[in-house]
Amino acid sequence: METTTQPAESQRSAAERRRKELLEAADRVVLRDGPRASMNAIAAEAGITKPILYRHFGDKGGLYRALAQRHTDALLAALRAALDAPAGRRERVEATLDTYLAAIEARPQVYRFLMHPSEDSFDVGRHSAPLLRRMGEDLGVVIAERVDLGPGGEALATVWGHGIVGMMHAAGDWWLAERPCGRAELVRGLADLLWGRLAAAGDRAGGPGF
Repeated sequence: METTTQPAESQRSAAERRRKELLEAADRVVLRDGPRASMNAIAAEAGITKPILYRHFGDKGGLYRALAQRHTDALLAALRAALDAPAGRRERVEATLDTYLAAIEARPQVYRFLMHPSEDSFDVGRHSAPLLRRMGEDLGVVIAERVDLGPGGEALATVWGHGIVGMMHAAGDWWLAERPCGRAELVRGLADLLWGRLAAAGDRAGGPGF
């Protein structure tokens, strides 16, 4: 049984390594070409043919979903770290907003690929909506864990999670395209907008606080 299991595990491990290498190649092309990144260019960057790329991801939508998960995982980890930093609530809210804006500012081509693919590629809304929904759900869980909102608090935290992500996305999208102000000014403005009931709510007893 051991000899049967080990080759299977080795094959899975090799497949995972290969998939990671292909995603890294895709990242390099996206950083260069943004929404115009093509399967042909990604295959060439990886040193393979397009049919092999399709074998791993199915189509551009499959590759998009894999890249979206990769970048969303990293962004959510960074947002959680900002929320858990040893600072006052206002400072942590600003740090969280700044973390999101800094991420899209640092890699604008990746952001545009994920949120604004070229018109001839695929339906952006069908692919980007689950990404934003996942961020909203995750942020709602974080808020529920850290803030005592009383009866119905979990549902309210979910509303806030989706609302904050929607606000960050809409404001960040506008800001990245127009650059009407500095990032710090935008962060302060968004934090001021949020600074209502959230500032007045108490922390949960025994929790990490928010």
